[in-house]
Amino acid sequence: MELIHRNLAIGIHDALQETFFEKNKYADKVIERLLKAHKKWGSQDRAVVSEIFYNIIRWKKRLEYYMGEGVKPNNVYKLMLAYLLWSKTNYKKFEEFDGIKIADILTKLKKGTVPTKAIEHSIPEWLAETLEKELGPKWEKEMQALNEQAPTVLRANSLKTTTKELISDLADENVVSYPVRNYPDAVQLEEKKNVFLTTAFKEGLFEVQDASSQKIAYFLDVKEGQRVVDACAGAGGKTLHLAALMGNKGQIIALDIFEWKLAELKRRAKRAGAHNIETRVITDNKVIKRLHEKADRLLIDAPCSGLGVLKRNPDSKWKIDQDFIDRIKKEQQQIIQDYSKMLKVGGKMVYATCSVLPSENNEQVAEFIKNNPNFKLIKDEKVMPSEGYDGFYMALMERMS
Repeated sequence: MELIHRNLAIGIHDALQETFFEKNKYADKVIERLLKAHKKWGSQDRAVVSEIFYNIIRWKKRLEYYMGEGVKPNNVYKLMLAYLLWSKTNYKKFEEFDGIKIADILTKLKKGTVPTKAIEHSIPEWLAETLEKELGPKWEKEMQALNEQAPTVLRANSLKTTTKELISDLADENVVSYPVRNYPDAVQLEEKKNVFLTTAFKEGLFEVQDASSQKIAYFLDVKEGQRVVDACAGAGGKTLHLAALMGNKGQIIALDIFEWKLAELKRRAKRAGAHNIETRVITDNKVIKRLHEKADRLLIDAPCSGLGVLKRNPDSKWKIDQDFIDRIKKEQQQIIQDYSKMLKVGGKMVYATCSVLPSENNEQVAEFIKNNPNFKLIKDEKVMPSEGYDGFYMALMERMS
């Protein structure tokens, strides 16, 4: 890895500035726009830009310690330099680096130690406290895993192909991939590639979906011909998986509060050949009320802190705080309470999050069951980031009466 082209350094600088200092700018979208705007950059250049951009976001707090100051709009090049020195990345001394004093950075790097666990793992102090309180001594092992780069995992669309066929089709397009043990639909890439340019993608043979996330549709235990409600469908990754598991038979009602997400779901469903999905925007409570006692299966993929997916969204740890987590927990309890009414007697539902905090996960389920004795917990599972993929939690419940 080396940074020897000035226009790449300027691109990284501008993307970091946008992510850190502009409102509602998320790293994945910022980098996507940057790469689109520079069509002349080759695949090597793109890889360099993406890796350095994400690593600086990931290690911001640690780099600020080496810099001796917090990152501000006027010192982003210093932050970049701290990263290049720390990661021993070969770089050219661009004019943008002129006048930046590096002696202090080098002195701290020579020390080889940092003063706190929060700096070591590059997370806010409050988050280090929360993780330690909720996960106990194993929090550091999980945090280490969350600071690694996420692998690219695809889900073979079983409406159109098999994992074996998909691996072969991708190989024809110079994308090397392999199956993932114990994940029937998962295919993992050997190295990061822009798979959205492949014919296989355009033909709807796969979706990009982390292996842990692929567990959830299976967990819901859907059958062909059922009526399934996906209550927080978003852009529909799990909805499409449910459609495939149901062989397009039966009905899936995909709900969300954001119309634009459901519009994206419709586009993806068309490409995937999933035609048993109906989308409905939750504009008010009536949308939910109309579905009371109508669902055989219900998926509540609840809004959460997202702490299980920091591998792929490292910027979110700088955008949330303890207040946000406290608010989201109230919201989760409200959602599970209101939405569970859509389930028929004898129906099953899954409550899922991409968080690693017990207070968002099993504690929420325990609270719900305590307040709703007509539901029973069948089983739950937590997937931790140290197992190699995203952190997820899922609980399967049945409505008894």
